[in-house]
Amino acid sequence: MESESESGAAADTPPLETLSFHGDEEIIEVVELDPGPPDPDDLVQEMEDVDFEEEEEEEGNEEGWVLEPQEGVVGSMEGPDDSEVTFALHSASVFCVSLDPKTNTLAVTGGEDDKAFVWRLSDGELLFECAGHKDSVTCAGFSHDSTLVATGDMSGLLKVWQVDTKEEVWSFEAGDLEWMEWHPRAPVLLAGTADGNTWMWKVPTGDCKTFQGPNCPATCGRVLPDGKRAVVGYEDGTIRIWDLKQGNSIHVLKGTEGHQGPLTCVATNQDGSLILTGSVDCQAKLVSATTGKVVGVFRPETVASQPSLGEGEESESNSVESLGFCSVMPLAAVGYLDGTLAIYLWDARTGRLLTDYRGHTAEILDFALSKDASLVVTTSGDHKAKVFCVQRPDR
Repeated sequence: MESESESGAAADTPPLETLSFHGDEEIIEVVELDPGPPDPDDLVQEMEDVDFEEEEEEEGNEEGWVLEPQEGVVGSMEGPDDSEVTFALHSASVFCVSLDPKTNTLAVTGGEDDKAFVWRLSDGELLFECAGHKDSVTCAGFSHDSTLVATGDMSGLLKVWQVDTKEEVWSFEAGDLEWMEWHPRAPVLLAGTADGNTWMWKVPTGDCKTFQGPNCPATCGRVLPDGKRAVVGYEDGTIRIWDLKQGNSIHVLKGTEGHQGPLTCVATNQDGSLILTGSVDCQAKLVSATTGKVVGVFRPETVASQPSLGEGEESESNSVESLGFCSVMPLAAVGYLDGTLAIYLWDARTGRLLTDYRGHTAEILDFALSKDASLVVTTSGDHKAKVFCVQRPDR
């Protein structure tokens, strides 16, 4: 992981005698400092070799360096960027991202521009657009076998596409959509709506079942890995774990056990024993899926260090926007509204921050973690999706 002194080097260049190299950097140019007055003959010779049109100094570049934008890299002049690939076909905020579970080589993103795209992680190449939406695309995801991809917009229009043929195979209008989730073992799609219902369809037949929650929007949900249960979060701060076959709620967390504001996101670990929930109350809670009890609470240091702020101000300043578990290590990642991506040990006794990654210039709205924990794909209000490598040896 880079230290603060290393990450700030570009902004505050140290004296020449303090510079050091690690053996694998290539020295592009050596610049002598204060060489003294030039000889007139030398100056004439140098002037003959100068092409002024190509060497023109960029305005505002006090160092005199001409920084050429890299081909295919978007936003290379916007500040520190630790990402490997940037996808920039969206023209507004990118609200959601999901990776295909079979190969982890494809991503689908949806945004405020009423568009959804399926693209390749390795180079950001577009495969196809999921066309026909009439409102912001807030939900997108691949089926368990990566053969289907579903997209849903705020108006409640859901569409399913065959990935290999790039053809639409099913659609449904469910009312104001809050979230959408594929079943982990079957071509079954679940979604939560503003009326508090959770819907479950077989695709492409359209056979349907509903689960009635409290009289408030079902704001987020996730099917547990066993395929028999689903956890759903609601606007009133409650959390319900549903039995998908019987249609009844197994556990209900509310009051101090629940959240003090609307839930924004929920995730489960690989074996389904733990559930992680996030809310506008700035907290992420770790819940046992077996007992329904809270076993840990994560809170960003920036909020914890500001006790003078009111609860409402805290919620607006840094709500939890996305969550994810690592499938091979005991780690959980939490994305906050202020653009921070925090990686925690999910053991509540430690909860220490391990590292962070930079690149976006606006709030992070969603992210997805690859199954081998090597990549994190993020989406942001800066209209971009970025791919970060989280197993680089220099981090």
